[in-house]
Amino acid sequence: MKRQLATASLLMAGYLAQAQPTYLQDYPTLERVQFVQTCMREHPGPEFEMQSKCACMLDSLATELAYERYVQLSTEAKAISIGGERGGVLRDNEAVKDEIKQYRAQQARAEKACFLAPAKR
Repeated sequence: MKRQLATASLLMAGYLAQAQPTYLQDYPTLERVQFVQTCMREHPGPEFEMQSKCACMLDSLATELAYERYVQLSTEAKAISIGGERGGVLRDNEAVKDEIKQYRAQQARAEKACFLAPAKR
């Protein structure tokens, strides 16, 4: 009986490990660290709590976005603040505006899911 239970437990653990979407594992460690550090600056609070909530936020985004898409959207969202003509190319592009709007909505859902107050962007 104990052996059957141990075997079932191992099988279940293996299944759960495989059930995690592979794209959750595609975000490089450095990107995860930078995201959490930036998130913690935008959401001041107790360090351990904010680390957990910010890591949760990135995990939540990772369920919706493959890493390459995340890089594209986060870059666009940051680049629209570039002053002058260079930033204007993105600010005036309706397709980019729509993508950024969707990305901001995804960020807001992730913040809500992880009990973070909305950041000022």
